[in-house]
Amino acid sequence: WAGGASMWAQGHLNRVRKATTRAEKSTQAVENSMQWGRSKGQKRLQETKNAAQVQHLDQHKREP
Repeated sequence: WAGGASMWAQGHLNRVRKATTRAEKSTQAVENSMQWGRSKGQKRLQETKNAAQVQHLDQHKREP
């Protein structure tokens, strides 16, 4: 069973490595979103405001 034990250890190390990588990527994503991003709610709010402003301006257009 010595071969089975090494396979288990290798599988365990792979899981640890992948979990560490996921944690690092998650941390980087949070940092990037704080620096550059807006939440989905903020984007939708801005789109709604833009659409309302365009509609308001269109209502005040003068037709020749």
